[in-house]
Amino acid sequence: MIDDFAGKIAVVTGGGTGMGRELVRQLAIAGADVAFCDIAPDTMAETAAIVADQAPNSRVLTHRVNVAVEADLEDFRDAIVHGFGSDHIHGLFNNAGVAGGGSMFTVPRDEWENVFSVDWGGVYLGCRVFLPLLTAAPAGVVVNTSSVNGFYASVGPDRPHTAYSAAKFAVKGFTEALQEDFKVNAPHLSAHVVMPGHIGTKIVANTMRHALHEPDAELAELLIATAEMFETHAPMTAEEAARVILQAVTDGEWRILVGDDAIALDEAVRADPEGAYRGEFFTLLGNQQTASQAQREGSE
Repeated sequence: MIDDFAGKIAVVTGGGTGMGRELVRQLAIAGADVAFCDIAPDTMAETAAIVADQAPNSRVLTHRVNVAVEADLEDFRDAIVHGFGSDHIHGLFNNAGVAGGGSMFTVPRDEWENVFSVDWGGVYLGCRVFLPLLTAAPAGVVVNTSSVNGFYASVGPDRPHTAYSAAKFAVKGFTEALQEDFKVNAPHLSAHVVMPGHIGTKIVANTMRHALHEPDAELAELLIATAEMFETHAPMTAEEAARVILQAVTDGEWRILVGDDAIALDEAVRADPEGAYRGEFFTLLGNQQTASQAQREGSE
């Protein structure tokens, strides 16, 4: 367990935007040296500039990586070893992810498998590549980002969500299984699974940015509006989410639900797992969320 990131080395995937950017920023402010990767050089540069301004004493290393490609992650690892002059790291935040891959019937296979490869493969390969560096540290943490869709495979009635949900279920199960693996083989390491609800990030916008090629003007306008709405209408910001995650990790919590909506959904699914995919479940869940929102607004 790590109770303080000051003086530590942390690695964050998907650090160009959203929760990844906030994890990088907050880790650096806490005194960590941070290596982070992303697939988009421009957003990485923006994150690095923010950190340079707000945490000038923190060393920052960036690297362009597709987390679904093991060779990319190996190059990233080698750059960290040489750039920081260290044979170990203290924290691995497997945060990178994309949305999409809804239906086995209507989504092209390559698109479906890309979502699964990034969201699950990026976590698995990240652990494979970086575990030797973590094991070499006196203590270390692996923090894998799943989702509420890692325990509930739906985003609403009549809306298939297979690739993303399958990947996030895999991340959750894998991280739970690491608990015993670490106890036996690396008791100085701890594994933590993060399950955010609706967080104000650019995951929708970023997915569209890298998956779509020259859409027509009308479609582009619709997609941009959808992406902006996802980010701006979220009940929790990326900054708040990262703060919750880092606090939970340093407190030793391994199962990290992020957001009131995530907590409510977890409770509802556990209360009625058999009925969780029936139509009336969505109505009940909507009523609960409305009541919770009214309660929050009344207490402000």
